[in-house]
Amino acid sequence: MIYLNSLRSRLTNSLQNTVIRGTLWKLAARISSLVLQSAYFFIIARSLGTEQYGLFVGVMALVKMVVPFANWGTPHILVKHVSRNKSLIQAYFGNALWITTALGLTILAALLVLNQFVLPTRFPFVLLLAIGLAELIFARFHDASLKSFIATDLFGRDAQLNILLSINGLIAAACLLLFVQAPNALIWGLLYLASRAITAIISISLVSRILGKPKPHLSLMKSEIRDGFYFSVDLSSQTIYNDIDKAMLASMSTLTATGIYGAAYRIIEVGLIPLIAVMGASYAQFFRKGASGIQGSLKLARRIVPFAGGYGALSSLGLWVCAPIVPYILGEDYAQAVNALRWLSPLIFLKSMQFFAANTLTGAGLQGWRSALQAGIALLNALLNFVLIPAYSWQGAALASLIADGLLAALLWGLVLRFVRQQVSES
Repeated sequence: MIYLNSLRSRLTNSLQNTVIRGTLWKLAARISSLVLQSAYFFIIARSLGTEQYGLFVGVMALVKMVVPFANWGTPHILVKHVSRNKSLIQAYFGNALWITTALGLTILAALLVLNQFVLPTRFPFVLLLAIGLAELIFARFHDASLKSFIATDLFGRDAQLNILLSINGLIAAACLLLFVQAPNALIWGLLYLASRAITAIISISLVSRILGKPKPHLSLMKSEIRDGFYFSVDLSSQTIYNDIDKAMLASMSTLTATGIYGAAYRIIEVGLIPLIAVMGASYAQFFRKGASGIQGSLKLARRIVPFAGGYGALSSLGLWVCAPIVPYILGEDYAQAVNALRWLSPLIFLKSMQFFAANTLTGAGLQGWRSALQAGIALLNALLNFVLIPAYSWQGAALASLIADGLLAALLWGLVLRFVRQQVSES
């Protein structure tokens, strides 16, 4: 009994040390990325102005809504299996690259056709092609590389790749500022594509050198088709309720309103960086703890949520108070972003409540329930945007986001409690 208690204590300490170590690496990388991304965001926003920045944001939002289906959830399937058996890394990494290439190019072709003949607002073909390649192919390669290091607990390498992405983005922004006399969304889109392509090449090379060259084993995916769909729906739902407002603003309101709202939302995303660091560092642990059921993954979440919620509340308040400095940083074109940022500031707290409830479900093998709920909220968000944007422009988009994110946080925790009670009653 003494031996078992000692073993249990060592395992618990090891788990905590892994999460703490991973979080510190993630946080260090995210803080570095925060500085770099903030610099490149300020350069791009000021260089392009509200209208051209709004055009870029609108096209990016459209592409991001279909991004999750470009890899069929393969990076998350990789984490699920490799976190439990590291010898599978080459097969699942190879699968992720192969499936991303095939599906990404297919979806991009469909998106270009829809843009040409179906969408109410026709975006520039070359800009959509550039951002499509950057996000559907090269950014997905980079994501698969990140997940490979997360699954094998190589958080230092994961951190390096995150910083690399930000450095290349800043270099691209500096090129726009220094070498382009009349910056516009199209030129920035091409520079953005180049930065993502270079990052992907380096990322794949690093994984291949450290963990082994990718060796696709597609037969392993036969039993994962359903889970891959669930992951894709889940991530697509998240993207829809994060980005559909920007795409709809670009087509139903004005590009200037899209630029104002997009700039404010970008600041919110910067504020989420520490939460995303913790979420990324603990992601593989949710699968390990969740192997015993939802009580295992919830035990991990309970250690994290108090700190995440406290950070979310303080950050939301801080952004509301500091919002007036935005025009001094981005320029007078963004004066209305002060109000937009104040409208959106509660999102950091709401998302801090969502993230770990969602991962509690995923780690316990309840991805289907999570995906169904998030798909429903994404649909609600789209409907709210459809009703509110024509009448209230960016204020309507902000209100739709607050309603959707608040409801999602409440319902996710409701699901967690339901399945905990179910597991207790069955035991």
